[in-house]
Amino acid sequence: MTEIKKKSEVAQEELLLIRNELLMRKKQLKGELSELYIPEAIDQVQDSADQAQSSTMESLKISLQTAELDEYNRIIQALTMLDEGTYGICIDCSQQIALKRLKLFPNAMRCLACQELAEERILE
Repeated sequence: MTEIKKKSEVAQEELLLIRNELLMRKKQLKGELSELYIPEAIDQVQDSADQAQSSTMESLKISLQTAELDEYNRIIQALTMLDEGTYGICIDCSQQIALKRLKLFPNAMRCLACQELAEERILE
């Protein structure tokens, strides 16, 4: 019985470390997103090359915003799951997600097998 309690305590310690990592990344992303949403004023006349470069940079900025916003939302979802006690359970197969995967990707919502299947579906 003592051995089971120790495993549970280790799991709680791991969850606390993961929660702290998620909270730190959330704060970092919040700052980065707020910087990205600041509009850039263009006061000067641009030639076609400058306009093309500005357009490319704006596309890259939007792509970065989207990626960071997606990650931010996954972090919020992971924190909610931690609060509800459902963290670490795959959203597709309801099996436990490996602790090693959660340590590497604390906002993972799927086990490795289900994540691979989801990515294959996207590529088809």
